[in-house]
Amino acid sequence: MEMNVSKKINGGVYLVIDPSMRADELLTKLAEALKAGLAAVQIWNNWPAHTDKFELIARVGSLCRIHHTPLLIDNDWQLMLRSPELDGVHFDSIPPDFAEIRSKISRPFTAGITCSGDLDVIRWAHDQRLDYVSFCAMFPSSSASSCSIVMPEVVQKARQLTELPIFVSGGITPENIPPLRQRAPFDGVAVISGIMSSNDPRTTVKLYQNALK
Repeated sequence: MEMNVSKKINGGVYLVIDPSMRADELLTKLAEALKAGLAAVQIWNNWPAHTDKFELIARVGSLCRIHHTPLLIDNDWQLMLRSPELDGVHFDSIPPDFAEIRSKISRPFTAGITCSGDLDVIRWAHDQRLDYVSFCAMFPSSSASSCSIVMPEVVQKARQLTELPIFVSGGITPENIPPLRQRAPFDGVAVISGIMSSNDPRTTVKLYQNALK
């Protein structure tokens, strides 16, 4: 087991996986996607009832360790207390007790947050020295249906407020990355179905990576 340290996330392709997906298919596709090189993997807080969360986290974590890829949990930070495979937590909104969360986790960890177009969240993330921020959603998306559409101008303003790595998500494809980058400065993309619904996740990750160059 590696020593737990806060792993830096600077940009690239950030894969969000859905634990409601059939486990064998999820793990097979994740293993292929990791071979292409991912910035991070996040387990989405979309757990089916009666799922053994710790078992799935351990299995996903063992794959991420092979490629030295950070593994984050979505919102449910308490899972970090019993899952050494987790390197960090992604928040969907500002937690009311972040100082207490840091104290309870009591080890270095990576932290990021979804901004949903709210620049006050950017300011909070910057002040708290989080590791990255993410905007949801840049385009309509079935997996990001709870997010409002974010205009590129908002991402431009965020860049003026912080040097934290910026990820964009929601309907992101290799084809729409170049024109979006002409209108908004970002360092990476967060993707769910664009990769995990692919029959060739490794090649699909490379398509995203090439679009980011």
